[in-house]
Amino acid sequence: MASLFHHILRSFAFCSVLVGTPAFSTERPNNNPLLYSLAWKQASAEYEALYYQGFNIAKMHVELALAKHKKGDKPLAIVSDFDDTLALPLTYWGHLVNKDIDFFDDAIWDKWIPKNEMIASPGAKAFLEFCHKNGVEIFYITSREQGENTFEYALGNIRHLGFPLKDESHLTVLRDTSNKEIRQNEIMKDYDIAVFLGDNLNDFRRKYYVKDDVDGRKKKMKEDRAMFGKKYVLFPNPTDGHWMASIFGESEPDANDQNRAMLKEAAAGNR
Repeated sequence: MASLFHHILRSFAFCSVLVGTPAFSTERPNNNPLLYSLAWKQASAEYEALYYQGFNIAKMHVELALAKHKKGDKPLAIVSDFDDTLALPLTYWGHLVNKDIDFFDDAIWDKWIPKNEMIASPGAKAFLEFCHKNGVEIFYITSREQGENTFEYALGNIRHLGFPLKDESHLTVLRDTSNKEIRQNEIMKDYDIAVFLGDNLNDFRRKYYVKDDVDGRKKKMKEDRAMFGKKYVLFPNPTDGHWMASIFGESEPDANDQNRAMLKEAAAGNR
């Protein structure tokens, strides 16, 4: 009886192979939409090279600004985003895919931030130290919300990575908005900004934060195409950012089937 049962099982498995379906498979399909993006972030030399390239470009413009700077001019500064620009939260994203989570998870992020597990972006620390040693002020602007300790967590991230920080006034943490332009304008009153750095167009100016309009956002970007690689230095981030608001209407959409379908449509170019 047992050998007959095993023969039936083998026959069913063979037939399943012929029709292209697994027999009695209990494995979950590897269809998490984050996989390609995160494999590229975690494994590709190109991802790291783009950071070195970006900081090389930024340093070149800072050097040029230093060479042109005269007595009586406003002091020089750089303004930079933090997450995915100067620091990479790769273990956070790795944790999500290990848990089969396919969209950004705020609750996990908020618990992860205080752990100080970010790593410096390739070339970031050397660039920041170059600015610091040459008297170029460094202003960090980040948008986060982890409750009353949000600022202290961000400060801890900077100190953990050993980044230069003149004083706490050089760190701005926006808890209730992602609009960095107000603080940027304040800094520009007193400083000549050599470069802005970010992984998101909204890190440069608010005009790029366009919801539900992919083409409209691209149009605004093209209006300023002469700025990229000059005043604006942009770093790669295919996993999150305000580009998602142009697809979903919000930057951190819920993990549901409707949003998964919208993501597939965007990936297929069927907008």
